Amino acid sequence: MSQPAITLYRLQACPFCERVVRKLEEYDLEYQSRFVEALHSKRNVVKRVTGSRTVPAIVDENTGVTMSESANIVEYLERTYGGAAAGADEGTAAAGGS
Repeated sequence: MSQPAITLYRLQACPFCERVVRKLEEYDLEYQSRFVEALHSKRNVVKRVTGSRTVPAIVDENTGVTMSESANIVEYLERTYGGAAAGADEGTAAAGGS
């Protein structure tokens, strides 16, 4: 079986990462989790992919999008995968930052 088109770079027990995970699961999107180093200066794999060491970060091969920051990612997922296909409650992405 092929790899999921979405890769999520995340930390263990990171609330901002979990916010993105909840949104991916809400839209029933397959994704691959890549857990990264807790020490910010050691997150070289994330820097190579996104240009920043910030997590969460996603790479979506379906659309060619690479981005960081949970609020941006959640907004992107809602805009791209929410809509009629998911029939989701559009008010769930309330406040909170990363």
